[in-house]
Amino acid sequence: MDKDIFKNPALYYILAPVAVALWPLLIWGVYLPAAADNWQAEQNQYHQAQTIIKEILDIDPERLKFADTDGNAAEFDYASAIEATANSCGIPPADYKLSSGIITASGGQKSQSAKVGLKQVDITKFAKFLSTLQLRWANLQCSGVKLTKKKGLPDIWDIDLDFKYYY
Repeated sequence: MDKDIFKNPALYYILAPVAVALWPLLIWGVYLPAAADNWQAEQNQYHQAQTIIKEILDIDPERLKFADTDGNAAEFDYASAIEATANSCGIPPADYKLSSGIITASGGQKSQSAKVGLKQVDITKFAKFLSTLQLRWANLQCSGVKLTKKKGLPDIWDIDLDFKYYY
């Protein structure tokens, strides 16, 4: 008996117009309000992002100076990059040492290596230092890290870093 109801064409003559009539109501009642809510959420998120970007630029306006007016990347220099980053992370000049190599070319790719030694820094300063460097200079890669704990001092480390910058 249940299968006979699906063979009855009158069922389809009733269900098809009801479905066609319900579709605009479903769009009007469910989908359009959801789309409006999503649009409003996207606008709010955009305004929040603009506020955060403004705060970042107020705190660190030098971020805009890392690109020329032509859109080319600013010239990278280990000394200025390490000095600026260490200064912003609260690492005094006496607590870091930089030795950089010469620029070499291999397979058409130019690169320069460097070693940075940080003395008596805590893990938080080190993490901020490393993340700031790599965030600001996308072509800078950290190829090695050596952590040496200072005996008798909690969370104080000597850290040796190996970097390579690709031009």
